[in-house]
Amino acid sequence: FVDFPIKDTEAKVRVFTTRIDTIYGANAVVLAPDHPLIAEQMEDSALKDDVLRFVERIKVARASRTTAPGEEEEKEGVNTGMFALNPFSGEQIPVWVANYVLMEYGTGAVMSVPAHDERDYEFAQKYSLPIRRVIERVSYAQESIEHDPTSEDQSAAMPHAFTDYGILVNSGEWSGKLSAAAIREMAAHAEENNFGAAAITYRLRDWGISRQRFWGAPIPIIYCAECGVVPVPEKDLPIVLPEGVEFTGTGQSPLAGVAEFVNVNCPQCGGRARRETDTMDTFVDSSWYFFRYCDPQNDAVPFDKERVAYWTPVDQYIGGIEHAVMHLLYTRFWTKMMRDIGLVDFNEPVKNLLTQGMVTNVVEGTGEWKAMSKSLGNGVDPDEMIAAYGADAVRLFTLFAAPPENELRWQETGIEGAVRFLRRVYNFVYRWRETLIDAPTEAPAEFSAAARALRRKTHQTIARITNDFDELHFNTSIAALMELSNELQDSGITPEQASAADKFAVREALEALTLMLAPFTPHIAEEMWEGLGHAGGILGSRARWPQADAELAKKEALEIPVQINGKLRARVPATPETSEEELRSLALADDKVRLHTDGREIVKVIVVPQRLVNIVVR
Repeated sequence: FVDFPIKDTEAKVRVFTTRIDTIYGANAVVLAPDHPLIAEQMEDSALKDDVLRFVERIKVARASRTTAPGEEEEKEGVNTGMFALNPFSGEQIPVWVANYVLMEYGTGAVMSVPAHDERDYEFAQKYSLPIRRVIERVSYAQESIEHDPTSEDQSAAMPHAFTDYGILVNSGEWSGKLSAAAIREMAAHAEENNFGAAAITYRLRDWGISRQRFWGAPIPIIYCAECGVVPVPEKDLPIVLPEGVEFTGTGQSPLAGVAEFVNVNCPQCGGRARRETDTMDTFVDSSWYFFRYCDPQNDAVPFDKERVAYWTPVDQYIGGIEHAVMHLLYTRFWTKMMRDIGLVDFNEPVKNLLTQGMVTNVVEGTGEWKAMSKSLGNGVDPDEMIAAYGADAVRLFTLFAAPPENELRWQETGIEGAVRFLRRVYNFVYRWRETLIDAPTEAPAEFSAAARALRRKTHQTIARITNDFDELHFNTSIAALMELSNELQDSGITPEQASAADKFAVREALEALTLMLAPFTPHIAEEMWEGLGHAGGILGSRARWPQADAELAKKEALEIPVQINGKLRARVPATPETSEEELRSLALADDKVRLHTDGREIVKVIVVPQRLVNIVVR
């Protein structure tokens, strides 16, 4: 934390920051609307009424907040007229109040550094506050953000904040230091001079779990006039919700109207008592249900520790951004509680998180792409799509149109493309089904060039998709399947003229293609697998995922002759996939070629892919 003195007063405002290295770029101190300094220092201010009106409006807005979880509200603020003094630079900066600062986090006050914090940048741009850059990049791997070296104020030049660590500039005696070193030294300097110190802050808040609902886990508490609050004895657990409950909508829990549920005897004194009628937030259940799933019949403990250890932590968690800021926080808290009481031996319940993107569609009359919703009227009925195109095509398009973490723009023409692709593969299987009946089961010793190329593509595709599945790159997996389909079509191998080796290569490719399509398009894959001679389909024949042969997947090496004015001067290594531009560059960079081209004019370079490079000089 750092203490900023308030000008012309004895007061100080304590600011919590994780980036003390940016303090020379501070353009304001921003307070939470309920910060006590407002009441203490605004009494005689001419801006008092304006500030208090703003504070009250923010309080009312927060009480009726409709912003979705994870969605940021529009930043608003008001200048208090007060000034704070930057204890490092001595600079006088204004004190603002803003809705994006929370009293519950840190100290309820932040220093606004718009050049290096996105929230502060948005706020500064909205209210025309100056932006001073005090951190520069130290690596070309970091983003290069435009700025104006002739001006201290970068509000017109910088398109957004530079939030990386880097090297300090415009920062007094700390200029030229790397962020990591500067943070340590500046924190020590603040502590030595009694205006700051290193500190740890936590973003933990109380979790109120009681709800006035029928549906939820009953809270195992009994209220007795003599004994007070009494927990339900373990032998009486679980508490079972009653049947025949009337839902009145009066505001209290429906359980409060069920006398046989509410009225009980106190477990301690035996006197008349009342049962708690609130139920727990359903997040309590969803925080650990997946642990219980591993041992659902256990009536002695929540779950067997050894049985749960086999299945958890969860390998992959997939959810929207609202899960990341709500359910995932709750389940992490619950897991740490279970760790503390010895139910599990790990700290985190989930190994990997994927926050999937939203499916968007154009809102009629606006031209804007928005997440599908009933209120906007831009939703698409999946049943209608399935009826028109089939479930497999709809699934394939949805997974192919965008990476799972990105926004997916719904375009029906994309489904038509998926239909065409599936129809092409299905027709290919149908065309070859009879020919492949007598295909050899063991690989022949010799293959034609086309068959070798097809086998290479098959095993490259298997390797690529197996890896893509681990990374959840479903769209690139589907693209690879389309490439393999194209290779089958372009190989030139036909059922009528196929040799035994050709049949082996085609069968290998079609079986791999069908099995790898199954996770995306299970229905048509089952049918095609049976069409390839496997009774019972993929599930019935207990088929297994294809395995890539690393040797077969290797790119075939070529030696491309390089001629200069028609005479062979060198050979350069390449593969069938090497592009014309790459061949041109390889040829011109070859040492033997340069002996004949240096100091001479290159008139043209003729590239024949996979065959020849001819350089004309004079």
